[in-house]
Amino acid sequence: MATAATAGAAAARIDGELKQWHKLTLSWQGPRASETGTPNPFADYRLTVTFTHEASGRTWRVPGYFAADGRAADTGADTGNVWRAHFAPPLTGAWSYRVSFRTGPDIAVDDRADAGRSAGFFDGDTGRFQIGPTDKTGRDFRAKGLLQYVGKHHLRFAGTGEFFLKAGADAPENFLAYDDFDDTPNHKGFRKSWAPHARDFDPATAAAYTWAGGKGTEILGAIRYLASKGLNAFSFLTFSLDGDDDNVFPHRLRETVAAYEKLPDNRRWPSPKGVHHDRFDVSKLDQWERVFAYADTLGLHLHFKTMETENELLMDGGDLGRERKLYYRELVARFAHHLALNWNLGEEINDATPQQKRAWAAWFWNHDPYHHPIVIHNGARHYELMGPYDPEKDTGSELTGFSLQTNKPDFVNVFPETLNYLRRSEAAGKPWVVACDEPGDASHALRPAGDEGNSWEDARRNALWGNLMAGGAGCEFYFGYKHAHSDLTCQDYRSRDGFWDYCRHALEFFSRNHVPFQDMANHNELVDNPDVWCLARPGHVYVLYLKHGGSTGLDLGHTTGAWSVHWYDPRHGGDLLPGTPATVDAGRKVRLGPPPAAADQDWVLLLRRR
Repeated sequence: MATAATAGAAAARIDGELKQWHKLTLSWQGPRASETGTPNPFADYRLTVTFTHEASGRTWRVPGYFAADGRAADTGADTGNVWRAHFAPPLTGAWSYRVSFRTGPDIAVDDRADAGRSAGFFDGDTGRFQIGPTDKTGRDFRAKGLLQYVGKHHLRFAGTGEFFLKAGADAPENFLAYDDFDDTPNHKGFRKSWAPHARDFDPATAAAYTWAGGKGTEILGAIRYLASKGLNAFSFLTFSLDGDDDNVFPHRLRETVAAYEKLPDNRRWPSPKGVHHDRFDVSKLDQWERVFAYADTLGLHLHFKTMETENELLMDGGDLGRERKLYYRELVARFAHHLALNWNLGEEINDATPQQKRAWAAWFWNHDPYHHPIVIHNGARHYELMGPYDPEKDTGSELTGFSLQTNKPDFVNVFPETLNYLRRSEAAGKPWVVACDEPGDASHALRPAGDEGNSWEDARRNALWGNLMAGGAGCEFYFGYKHAHSDLTCQDYRSRDGFWDYCRHALEFFSRNHVPFQDMANHNELVDNPDVWCLARPGHVYVLYLKHGGSTGLDLGHTTGAWSVHWYDPRHGGDLLPGTPATVDAGRKVRLGPPPAAADQDWVLLLRRR
């Protein structure tokens, strides 16, 4: 623990390591409140901390939240007098902070600086602290820094300058429907124990992230398993109420879990016995945070899916109103300090108006102090949201990317749809980061081991490499509902164990061989085999993916010199293999191939200037 030096009588307690990118938690003793009390601690108080980097003068305005007794993950408390904010300092050196703590009816959704009145206690508190460099290495995101949108088709880590490709699990969408989270229902039996991953729990690295005397081991084991397979992303809904699952939400129950489960389907949000629309479950959210914090150390990108199509209009009829703002604010206050995440406005969004979607995106951009990437998942096409946001003309949006869903069981439309969104967004003046976060169809997609059929082969060729060779940012894989271990029922990521190896091999090809994918684009016009995709920075580097082996010609007429030819096996990974020929001379169309083995299987070619 580090304590701030401050002249105020209500100085913050600062917990955490005083290092760049590491989470700091500032806590104050304030007015005693309860989740269901009056004033409403989520609506009628507004805590904002302005952090200033003294050398640069740059500021970050960070929202805070009501934390009950400050130990709610362990105690289950819903009352207390602790108020809290998190901060991940992006720069080393001296920092100062100033606190605004105000009160008034619904002040939490009022952006005016002078709204309400001082709440007393620690309002006006100031302090200083010194931040040193991170000491983390490897996969830990604290070694890399904040993952940012930088106006390209790929995200970049602010600390290392490294660009990011992702591969991971898009299912189960109800990842957070877990036995050990407080007051989590079990509608339709969808709540999870994650018991198959108990063996993946590592006390040495994860014990500090358990809660309430050792709970959480199975879900912590589950994400450790994903990391152990070389994956770097997973997704989850934070609000599935009145959706497919119904068990995940941050809101406080009005009555008991049993009473909630008895409510009629698709009527739980409007029911007076459902959940409070403007109050949140402090202990449950603290427990979610333990899982997300552990994921940071493992290098797992957090894909926050904030809504789904079944509930996209529940809050305020889809408008950016009081209910939605309170929900968004709680997410940002509690979780925006994580270094690698995106805010997904919703899964399969197709009923909200363009104006509503623009308002949602603008809220996140204006209130998230770190400007994390903002995406939306296609139910509708969302073409009207492309381009720089112009509120006066009601064009473009603050979206920085797209979360693509496709609908073919063999994944064949991943490549053309990825390319479609990349090129349309660029033409609109704001390149989007385009990931395919639900490749395949709803019924089958990525099927489980023993029942995989052709899905693993098709997903490797058409989805994983299809997205990457179009110039996309990577894939998260969906599990079809007609199979075991489905999008709602999966509790064992090992059900796709062998497929995760293909994902690791793809990521390792780009990282180990230092392929500058962030500066490359699709150039299929340079190859003469229609079954071959070409990702290139012409004149500098070429990557060719031969979906079914064979050979191809490559037009090098626009460049000169000798070029090395190497092959990579996307099925088994490993080192690059020399080609035959091992080099080619540019200035003309050259022939490449055949592959070094298994000539009818998929292969990757890498050409670089010698």
